[in-house]
Amino acid sequence: MIGVIADDLTGAAEIGAVGLRHGLRAEIVRSGKPSGTADLICVDTDSRSCDPVEAAKRAVAAAKILQAAGATWIYKKVDSVLRGHVTAEVEAVMQQLKFARAIILPANPSLGRVIRDGQYFVKEKLIHLTEFARDPEHPRRTSQLLRLMTEPQSFLLRLANGHREVPSNTLLLAQADSPEDVREWAAASEPGLLSVGGSEFFAALLKGLPLVANLTPAPLFEFSSGRQLFVCGTASKSAAQLIKASKALRVPVFQLPQELVWGAEFSAAACEMVAQRAIAAFAENRRVVLCVGLPHVRDVAVAKRLSGNLVDVAQTVLAGVAVASIFAEGGATAAALIRRMKWPLLEVRREWAPGVATLTVAGGESALTIKPGSYAWPEQWTATL
Repeated sequence: MIGVIADDLTGAAEIGAVGLRHGLRAEIVRSGKPSGTADLICVDTDSRSCDPVEAAKRAVAAAKILQAAGATWIYKKVDSVLRGHVTAEVEAVMQQLKFARAIILPANPSLGRVIRDGQYFVKEKLIHLTEFARDPEHPRRTSQLLRLMTEPQSFLLRLANGHREVPSNTLLLAQADSPEDVREWAAASEPGLLSVGGSEFFAALLKGLPLVANLTPAPLFEFSSGRQLFVCGTASKSAAQLIKASKALRVPVFQLPQELVWGAEFSAAACEMVAQRAIAAFAENRRVVLCVGLPHVRDVAVAKRLSGNLVDVAQTVLAGVAVASIFAEGGATAAALIRRMKWPLLEVRREWAPGVATLTVAGGESALTIKPGSYAWPEQWTATL
């Protein structure tokens, strides 16, 4: 069995979908224990917004869960643009697993996220010149890879420069600007070394494992003809495109009151009013969209509060009407919704695009499809009903 430690839900789902692509039965554990029936267990520590000490504690707890479950290989999933407390979590996992070396390769070249000459590029733009610079919690204010990481306490941090050997007592930051580079780094991995990174590095490592050599992909999951609820908790370009496409198709779109940006209270009555309008819309529509729908905010506390307000509405809607398929944009939004609905264990059922996956709730009938805010919505969901 393969184990993965991810610091947020979308990362766990992204890795689970890669496993599914290779024929592995994958599940995401948010609380409690694994089912004991999966080939790939992704533990979501939900630690990206924690302080470094708490993030490290959660990473260690996840490692212990995977060790107890019998994991023969553990991968540390980190954000592809290194948001969160990467160094603290990696060090903690290394110490728990008794490793003295790690390769960290966050780049996903197939998605245009590459590391070249010590700099991080997103679709050929330096990362601090992209929308990642406006991330309310972890803004990317530099493109220099070493400055995107904090200094380790117990190990050395080095940037790989023309070689693929990992010295002892070292976290080696790998550079890659092509899928071939990623494959070569995967070939350089060896026992006694913690592999850390994004989904593309994981996929390259997975292909070399005997476990997946003769597996066949599972049957494709298909959505039912039932109701669809979209919950967009980000102010990303992809959210704006979804809202525009939805309005063109005359799909009802409901957004939060604008005065919330200025600190107004989102009362229970106001939440109920928005939710009841959405519930009523389902009487004549298969699809309804809930979104923040407000100007981009830089204040972390305000952004979190708005995401929470949106989840309040979504939870009320789901309590008031049966919805077959839920689509959530933004890892924090999806994770908050899962916490509210008290779903501890989810099975990965389909990968629609890199980073976009459908999960089903263990013991339930709801399908939840999640997507990071920076990734595009698949056109087949937005072009037609």
